[in-house]
Amino acid sequence: MEVIIQKNTDAGCLLGARIIAKLVREKPDAVLGLATGRTPLQLYQELIRLHRTEGLDFSRITTFNLDEYVGLPATHDQSYRWFMRENFFRHINIDQRRTHVPDGTAADVHAECRDYEKRIEAAGGIDLQLLGLGRNGHIGFNEPTGSLRSRTWIKILSEQTLRDNSAVFGDFAQMPRHAITMGVGTILDARRVLLLAFGPAKCRAVTAMVEGPLAAICPASALQLHPRATILLDDTSAAGLQYADHYRWIDQHKLDWQKHD
Repeated sequence: MEVIIQKNTDAGCLLGARIIAKLVREKPDAVLGLATGRTPLQLYQELIRLHRTEGLDFSRITTFNLDEYVGLPATHDQSYRWFMRENFFRHINIDQRRTHVPDGTAADVHAECRDYEKRIEAAGGIDLQLLGLGRNGHIGFNEPTGSLRSRTWIKILSEQTLRDNSAVFGDFAQMPRHAITMGVGTILDARRVLLLAFGPAKCRAVTAMVEGPLAAICPASALQLHPRATILLDDTSAAGLQYADHYRWIDQHKLDWQKHD
């Protein structure tokens, strides 16, 4: 696990965008796994800027989103399909036919979950999976105590997740209680993982993920098993790490080919 501590959220998102942009330039037909929520917004804004000012080309890129609420149509302004279209896809030259988000209104949700796995496999697997981190340690909508080998499936959202997301959704009572999400096993299949976690509210989850035991109570701890997981933090989210100085030392003394700048 590669832990990189930046001074603030701005620096972390800019570095994350550079990592993704480097992959897109090196592999123009890369498959990206994408995340929604407040955390990656600034990263998407920087990728849009790179597209507009430096010609970063997304025309051959394929994307798969982590999750979607069950019951929300793509036209709903709180659906993740809507989020991705408004905050990223419509601002770049991506082929909309190559963008995939689970269908939360599918007549057979179980079949949709199985088909999503098949679509990822048919695309050749995910080259880089972008993740956020829930305050309870979830990645995607894989809540605590779930299987660390799970595949794309329907998840019941925890009360903590519902309350955290209600600020964006606008009404706790009206929030969907279920979501389709890539499983932890699906996420671990990605050839590279890039996780962003910023702010003091994520401090406890970050500590459990990076330095805690591998345990289903913190689904993100499964990333300890991944051969190429990069964790981007800021000073506040990293405040609880016992070995924070060690991670900074390692980052400062990387070989040239290991550096992201």
